[in-house]
Amino acid sequence: MAISQQSITINLADKQTLHLRKIFDEQQNGPIVFFMHGAVENGKIFYTHSNKGLAPFLAEHGYRCYVADLRGRGESKPVISKSAAYGQTEAILEDIPAFINKIEQLEGSKPDYWVAHSWGGVLMNSVFARFPHYIDDVQACVYFGSKRSLFNNHPKKLLQANFIWYFMAPLLTKKHGYLPAKRLKWGSDDETQKSHYQSMQWAKKKPWVDSDDNFDYAKALRSLHLPPTLHIAAVKDKALAQPVDIQRFIDESGPGIQQMRIYGRRHGHRIDYDHINMLTHPIARKEQFNDLLQWFKSHPCSLA
Repeated sequence: MAISQQSITINLADKQTLHLRKIFDEQQNGPIVFFMHGAVENGKIFYTHSNKGLAPFLAEHGYRCYVADLRGRGESKPVISKSAAYGQTEAILEDIPAFINKIEQLEGSKPDYWVAHSWGGVLMNSVFARFPHYIDDVQACVYFGSKRSLFNNHPKKLLQANFIWYFMAPLLTKKHGYLPAKRLKWGSDDETQKSHYQSMQWAKKKPWVDSDDNFDYAKALRSLHLPPTLHIAAVKDKALAQPVDIQRFIDESGPGIQQMRIYGRRHGHRIDYDHINMLTHPIARKEQFNDLLQWFKSHPCSLA
């Protein structure tokens, strides 16, 4: 078994490019999986160049994996700067559809499964709300630590969200013209001023409404059945996605099939996972990664 990786470039307007990482076994031709990272992140949350992580794990099992870097993040160019005027609206309306279109061009069909970490799940459900025709092509989704608004009141949430994300981050974005999260070690990548503002408003329990055109995502989803979605929570994820936060996201994401599983020692697992190592810890292969595989198998596509 030899897992290969390839970088694919998608050209946008104004000399912007999107990066898509294909991870696959050349000897297998299984279902297609699309991966979306969260805020202050890039696609590397799902893989390393030495084939560690969730995407290489799935490639070992025959899946053809496509890991996205949103505009300005990861290997998408140019990197975020004070001149970057795009935000999460552009991610929903332009970037993610461009990724799906490129995958369809390369493979002859759209992705069978969607996987997200953190804010990536909010972006994916927002895309389903805007483009409900995608729903019929997706057999199932798995979201790691995805929530929209924060309802928990843990002290770590008060520090990381209330003080850092709601208070310090706006001051820094105003000073620099963007949020230098990577330099501050707040994440693996930066955020534009617009993307930070928009995500902050939704995290503050504001309505799930687009600040650009007032599109009401929650209203749209109430009449849609999204693909069956497995939500993965971690017992040490105290600030960013406690079960109460994930459940609220489930509740506002329509009447489709959704399940939540919590990962930690008291739930029968080998370690207590947190917001990041739920995807990066070596033991995850034997626990949540394997459960994800079973979730996919329980919602098969024609190739599975």
